[in-house]
Amino acid sequence: MIQTLDIDKFLQLAETIPVIDVRTPLEFAHAHIPNAHNLPIFSNDERVQVGTTYKQKSREAAILLGFDLTGPKWSGFIKQALKIAPQKKILIHCWRGGMRSGAMAWALNLYGFEVFLLEGGYKRYRNWVLDQFKETYSILILGGMTGSGKTKTLNQLKDYSQQVIDLEDLAQHQGSSYGSMGQLNQPGQEQFENLLARELNKIDKNTPLWLEDESLSIGRCFIPNPIFHQMRLAPVMKIIVPFQERVDFLVKEYGVLDKEFLIESTLRIGKRLGPEQTRDAILAIRENRMDDFIKIVLVYYDKTYANGQGKREKESIHIIQCSSTDAEENCRLLLNHVKSESLNNVDIES
Repeated sequence: MIQTLDIDKFLQLAETIPVIDVRTPLEFAHAHIPNAHNLPIFSNDERVQVGTTYKQKSREAAILLGFDLTGPKWSGFIKQALKIAPQKKILIHCWRGGMRSGAMAWALNLYGFEVFLLEGGYKRYRNWVLDQFKETYSILILGGMTGSGKTKTLNQLKDYSQQVIDLEDLAQHQGSSYGSMGQLNQPGQEQFENLLARELNKIDKNTPLWLEDESLSIGRCFIPNPIFHQMRLAPVMKIIVPFQERVDFLVKEYGVLDKEFLIESTLRIGKRLGPEQTRDAILAIRENRMDDFIKIVLVYYDKTYANGQGKREKESIHIIQCSSTDAEENCRLLLNHVKSESLNNVDIES
C-alpha cells in the first residue's frame, strides 16, 4: 500500500518509522531531514545524465534512460530498505515528490512494504522548516561573559524540566575563534536550519524556551533572522562569575587542546587583539602558561560581549550574581530570579 502524506503527518510518522531520501549522495550531503537514510536511485553523475536527457530530448527519453541506469540496482535497493526498515514500513521522499520517490515507492510496495510518500518532497519540507522560524516563542536568554559556564548551566536547566535548545550543539561550534575545539565539524547552513526547526517544532510556545546569548553567527552557521530578532528582544538572565573562576573554567576547557590549533585560532583574531597581545598570547601557549593565555584573550572577548550587550535595552538585562561556574547552583539561582521577577511562568520544583 502506498499513501501520500502532507508534511505534518509525514514528520509525525518519522518519529517511529524510518525515512529514506532517494536523492543523490551530493544532494543528501548538502542537507536532509534529520535522521533520514540516503538510498539514492541515481549517482551524482547519473542524475546529471537523466536531467540533460529530459531537457534536450523528452520526459519519455529521460524515463527510459533512468530505467536503463537503475535496472540492475532494484534488488539492491530492496535489500538496503529491508536493513533500514525490517518491519517493512517506510517513509520516502525525493526533491519534489516526483519520479524518483514514485519509482522507489512502486518497487518497495511491490515487495510488500507499507510505503508513505511525502507530498511535495524535500522542497515542501524546506518550506516547513522556514515556517518554524516565523512562529513566536517565549524566549529567555542565558547571558554571561566567556568562561561563565553558560552552556553547562543551560543544559542543567533540562533537569528542572525547562525547555532548552543548545544552538552551539546544533552548530557544532562553541561560538568563538576557538569554537571548533580543534575537532568539531559544522553542518552546512541549510542542515543547521533543518536541525533547529526540528527542535523548535517540539517546543510548547506557551512556556519559556531557554537559549544561550549568541551573536548572529556561530562559526559558519547563522541563526535565522526571525529567531535572532526574537532573541535580541527577549529578557536576558546575565550570570556574573568572578574573573578568576572564569579563567580556571576556560583553562580546563581549552588548556588541554592542541597548541598549534590554539595558536592558529589566536592568529585569526590577531588584528583585534593587537600585535603585542597576540605575541604574548602565543608565547604563553608555547610555554604552557595557559592561565596567562586565557587572561590575555579574555580582555578581547569581554569587550566584545560588552559591546553586544550595549545594543540591548538595559531594562531587559537581569543580573544574577554567582560565586562560581557550578552549573547546578547557577541554574537554581537563575530560576529563582525568574520566578521572583515573574518574568515567565517558571516552576523550579517541576
